[in-house]
Amino acid sequence: MKGVMRFGKKGKLSPSYVSPYRISKRIGKVSYELELPTDLAAVYPVFHISLLKKCVGDPASVVSLETMAIKYSLSYEDVPVEILDRQVRRLRNKEVASFKVWWRSQSIEGATWEAEEAMKAKYPHLFPSDSTPA
Repeated sequence: MKGVMRFGKKGKLSPSYVSPYRISKRIGKVSYELELPTDLAAVYPVFHISLLKKCVGDPASVVSLETMAIKYSLSYEDVPVEILDRQVRRLRNKEVASFKVWWRSQSIEGATWEAEEAMKAKYPHLFPSDSTPA
């Protein structure tokens, strides 16, 4: 389940790209120094070429730094915006319900499936009260 995320760590084999930054100089054959804003002063500005992505001008692939609210500890809290869908998967002995959640720092295509119990425990404001008659 999502919650507090480390900068640049979004999940297994899926790095997060944050705003395009200008390369100030090349250091060695495979590392570059970037011009980072003062908000990211705690981040070391030298990156390996494999961590960089060419800016192709697609605004949907870039997450703005203002919406992420990165803390000094280089972490941010990803907040759910809306629940898009619900599904129940049948396992051998039980049924597991999950919700498709749209997160603040992602586009709608980046929505993830999360467990129902964990979402209701952590984000009860997203769910209408269960006391309504059926």
